[in-house]
Amino acid sequence: MHAIYPKTKTIQNMNNSQKITFIEGTFNDDEAKEILINVFTQKINFHQMKNFSSQERFGKVDAAAAKRIIELKKGMEQAMGIIDEAKRNKQKLNISSEINITVSN
Repeated sequence: MHAIYPKTKTIQNMNNSQKITFIEGTFNDDEAKEILINVFTQKINFHQMKNFSSQERFGKVDAAAAKRIIELKKGMEQAMGIIDEAKRNKQKLNISSEINITVSN
């Protein structure tokens, strides 16, 4: 059984923190690849647009966005390698991802 839709686990403390389960489940290689490629691609596209906007508006690269694009591409390569290995060995993949949000001043 797997869930892609978020379930919220609220943690009340002085920092107003919340944890949201983003991905949780066991997936075959095709499902895992589809989910992770989509997540990584969306994040890469976000930072590419941020960088493009900076170049258009200010005439310079957004260094943080450019760095993050490289990190995300490496992460996607690493994830695809793990998925390919699981496929070769006819194994399932357990994937979990949590989003932590803290509201601060």
